[in-house]
Amino acid sequence: MHDIRAIRDNPAAFDKGLTSRGLEPISSQLIALDDARKAAISAAQGAQEKRNALSKEIGAAKKAKDEARAQGLMAEVARLKEEAPALDAAAEATARALTERLAAIPNTPNPDVPEGRDEHDNVELRRFEGRGLSQESRQHFELGEAMGLMDFETAAKLSGSRFVVLKGQLARLERALGQFMLDLHTGEHGYTEVVPPLLVRDEAMFGTAQLPKFRDDQFAAIQGSPEMAQESGAPNRWLIPTAEVPLTNLVREAILAEDELPLRFTALTPCFRAEAGAAGRDTRGMLRQHQFSKVELVSITAPERSGEEHERMVSCAEAVLKRLEIPFRTVTLCTGDMGFASAKTYDIEAWLPGQKTYREISSCSVCGEFQARRMEARYRPREGKGVGYVHTLNGSGVAVGRALIAVMENYQNADGSVTVPSALAPYMGGITRIDGAAGLTRTEGQR
Repeated sequence: MHDIRAIRDNPAAFDKGLTSRGLEPISSQLIALDDARKAAISAAQGAQEKRNALSKEIGAAKKAKDEARAQGLMAEVARLKEEAPALDAAAEATARALTERLAAIPNTPNPDVPEGRDEHDNVELRRFEGRGLSQESRQHFELGEAMGLMDFETAAKLSGSRFVVLKGQLARLERALGQFMLDLHTGEHGYTEVVPPLLVRDEAMFGTAQLPKFRDDQFAAIQGSPEMAQESGAPNRWLIPTAEVPLTNLVREAILAEDELPLRFTALTPCFRAEAGAAGRDTRGMLRQHQFSKVELVSITAPERSGEEHERMVSCAEAVLKRLEIPFRTVTLCTGDMGFASAKTYDIEAWLPGQKTYREISSCSVCGEFQARRMEARYRPREGKGVGYVHTLNGSGVAVGRALIAVMENYQNADGSVTVPSALAPYMGGITRIDGAAGLTRTEGQR
């Protein structure tokens, strides 16, 4: 969340950040709200100070046996006391209005982020060629349904659209992908594995900026019936849209020593998204699901280290696809295509030969102190006094369902089977190829 003091100090820079995202400049409106907040607080404090002063005068008047003056002062104190709740409420209302307005404003892009309106203005940084396919390629759902291992029809009966049932060796392949990614990030990249809660409170969702702006994209979990929940006043909880939420909130309301930084966390979790704005997009297959698995990477750093940590994080995510030999490209998102909380984002897009296009498989963002302010996550520098806000970073390392899609489409064979990448061999129990009827082919000696 933005600091109103920083906005007051440099309104032009704040407005420039908004306009680069295609938004209207509003620094003057925010400053006016802050002025109203200060005036309301001043009025409430002034009335309280006057009551205190008059109370002392009442004592002096009574001591001087000036009953008429004492009665007049007591009447004035009573009037001020009667007005106090309204003044306090006005102060709270103006402070809440400012906070709500600030909470709905996206992060300011870093100066080196390319300006642009949408994905067409993103800047490609590099490509990895990976393996190539000579035959005409089919899409993952065509392969999976033909093998009888990917069932959207049954999933729709169970849960509705945008769900899938994976069976047999496709289910095992997805499990293998998640295990492979976790082992890579914990064993070689220095991340600490975490098994976090999948249900979180409002405060956690606010901290990472899913709330309040993206409420309609989330799945809420209600304990008991809606009527019972309303009567009991039980807190609302949310199914996590990404493990970024619980992992980043591990440092909520904490003051860390700089020597503890950086902190690096990873988790493999289910993720749940309502996809409220995705009507009509990617309706076939697994690309856009309400439930999917993802390996998340989160880093907590000192401010001066967040830039290099961002480069490190994206290289860790790229390493997954390099080991799998999946072709990909890495792009820097322009100001108009960045996420709400991001100050700078790299997207990694895997090549899907069935679609003949690149599709996002990982998004790695540095958020500066934007989330830390919302969480009150701070650190104490080695030198100097006081505390400052940490910087937070998050990225997919990578989306497991989309990695499954990329493996199926890039490792498909002319007969409709899928070869298991060599990097996944230790996780597949000797299975080297996934085919149709039996759902698997094992190496000799594993039959």
